[in-house]
Amino acid sequence: MMSIDHILAQATAAAVKELYGVDFPAEKIVPQTTKKEFEGNETIVVFPFLKASHKAPDVTAQEIGEHMLAHCDAVEKFNVIKGFLNITIKPSFWTGVLQHVAQTPDYGFTAATDDSQLVMIEYSSPNTNKPLHLGHVRNNLLGFSLSKIMEANGYKVVKTNIVNDRGIHICKSMLAWLKWGNGDTPESTGKKGDHLIGDFYVAFDKHYKAEIKELVEKGMSPEEAEKQAPLIQEAHDMLRRWEAGDPEVRALWEKMNNWVYAGFDETYRRMGVSFDKIYYESDTYLVGRDTVLEGLEKGLFYRKEDNSVWADLTPDGLDHKLLLRSDGTSVYMTQDIGTAQLRYKDYPIDRMIYVVGNEQNYHFQVLSLLLDKLGFKWGKDLVHFSYGMVELPNGKMKSREGTVVDADELMDEMIATATEMAGEPGRLQGVSEEEREDVLRMIGLGALKYFILKVDPRKTMLFDPSESIDFNGNTGPFIQYTHARIKSVLRKSGEDYNAVDISTVAPNEKETSLIQKLADFTDAVADAGRNYSPALIANYVYDLAKEYNQFYHDYSILKEQDKKVRAFRLLLSATVADVICRGMSLLGIEVPERM
Repeated sequence: MMSIDHILAQATAAAVKELYGVDFPAEKIVPQTTKKEFEGNETIVVFPFLKASHKAPDVTAQEIGEHMLAHCDAVEKFNVIKGFLNITIKPSFWTGVLQHVAQTPDYGFTAATDDSQLVMIEYSSPNTNKPLHLGHVRNNLLGFSLSKIMEANGYKVVKTNIVNDRGIHICKSMLAWLKWGNGDTPESTGKKGDHLIGDFYVAFDKHYKAEIKELVEKGMSPEEAEKQAPLIQEAHDMLRRWEAGDPEVRALWEKMNNWVYAGFDETYRRMGVSFDKIYYESDTYLVGRDTVLEGLEKGLFYRKEDNSVWADLTPDGLDHKLLLRSDGTSVYMTQDIGTAQLRYKDYPIDRMIYVVGNEQNYHFQVLSLLLDKLGFKWGKDLVHFSYGMVELPNGKMKSREGTVVDADELMDEMIATATEMAGEPGRLQGVSEEEREDVLRMIGLGALKYFILKVDPRKTMLFDPSESIDFNGNTGPFIQYTHARIKSVLRKSGEDYNAVDISTVAPNEKETSLIQKLADFTDAVADAGRNYSPALIANYVYDLAKEYNQFYHDYSILKEQDKKVRAFRLLLSATVADVICRGMSLLGIEVPERM
C-alpha cells in the first residue's frame, strides 16, 4: 500500500499534467501535515506549479483541488488558503492505513538485500588506561543507534571500534602498576579491570605532578620540569622498549590490557551496545606508517631536517600536518590512515562513518584529504558524525575522582533513581522481584539513553539525571509508561480484536491524527538515516506517545459499547505500542510490558 503522501503526490502530478499540460515529477511534490489551526490532514504547496498554470496561487490551488476531488478516491474535501491546498482524507482511507500498518511486519523498516550498500560505523574508541566515561556514553549511544537506523534504511552495517591500546598514556598506567601495584589484579581487589588500571593512571599523575613541583622549587622552569621529571623519563623509556618489542614490557602490556578489555566488555553489555569488528591501534599504526613512507617516496609528502614527515595542505586551504615524528613514531593521523586501509581491505565498504566529538572536526577534514591524496577513492566520501560534548549540572553526581563521571557509576545512579521513583504508590505492584529489577533496569537505562539521544547530536547538552527519569514530559520513562499502559489495556480486554471487521468504522479526528502519525513512521526512519540523527526518531516516538495519551484521556476503549469501534480502538492501541517498541529499538531502548 502506498503512503498517503505518495498517493497525493501522484494525484497532484496527474492534475498538473491534465490541467496545464506540464509533466511535473511526483517525487518532487512533498505533501506536509496540515497545521493544526487549519482544516485538513495534508497540505500541498502550489507555488511550484504557477509557471505551468499562469494563474494566481489561490486559483491554481482551487483547480488542482477540484481535479483531485474528482479523481483521487482518498480525498474527501479540500480548502484553499492562498497558495496552500489543504486536503481532508476520507475516514475509510485511514482505517485501511491502520490495517496496513498493523499487518505489515517491521513497518517502517527496509530490509537489506544483496545489492545494499555497506556502511561501516566507528564508535567508542576508548583508551586502555581508564574506564569509559560520560563522554563515551554519548558516543556509544549515538554510534549504536545510528547503526540501527542505517540498518532500518536497508543498508548493510558493520559496527566497529578502534581501541587506542598503545602510547605514552598506556605506559603511564603500566609503570605505576609496577611501582605501586603490589601485584594487584581485578580478582584480588574485586575491581573491574578498567577501574583498576584507571586508578594507576591517576596514581602516576599524582606522583608526576609532585616530581614537577619539586624540580620547579629547585629552580627548573615548569616546561623543562615536565620533560625532565624521572617518572615521565621512565614512561618514555618503557614506550621505546614497547616499540622495540621488549618481551617483558609486551607481556605486561598484554596482561593489563586484557584486564581493561574485560571491564570494557562488561560496560558495553550493560549499556546494550556491541561491535562486529574491533581494531587495535597497536596493529594499525605500522600500516599507517608504511603508507605514509610510500607517499613520501611518491612525492606526496616531505621530510624536514629533523627527519619528521609532513603533508603540505596549504593548496587545500589548510596548513602543514605532521605524519611521522622525527624518531619515526606515528601520530593519531598516521594510525587512522592505517586503520582505514585495513578496514577497506577487510570489507567492501561503500560509506565510512566516524562517530567522534566535534573537537576533532579538523582532524577528519585532514584525514579525508590525506586518504584522497594517497589514492583511496573513499577518502573524499568519509563522513564525520560530529557531536557536541555532554555536561552534568554541578553537584548532581559525584565521581570517584571528582572530575569525570564514569559510565558504570552513571548507569548505577540511573537505576538507583529509577528504583526511588518506582517506590511511588501504584507503581510495579504485584510483580516478581526478578521482573521488578529488570523493569527498573529498563527504566533507568531507558531514561539515560533517551535523554542523550533526543538532543540534536551536534549540540552540546546538559544531562540532568533527575529530569531524565521524570514520568511526565519528553523522557524515556514517559514513553515506556505509555507502552506499558497500552499493554495493560490489551491484557484487560482479553478480546480477539483482529477477528472483528472494522472496515466500516469511520475514525474520529483524534483517531485519524494518531493513524496519520503511525503512517509517518516510515518517513521518520528515512529522515533519521538521511540526517544521521537519532534525535528525529526520539522526538517522533515522543510525539506518538503524547498523541496516544491524549486519545486515551478523551475516549473510552474497554467501556466502548460498539463492538466494532472497540475492536478498532484496541487495534489502534496495539499498533501504537508496536511502533513505539520499534522506534525505541532504534535508540537501543527496551520497553517494559508492565510499569
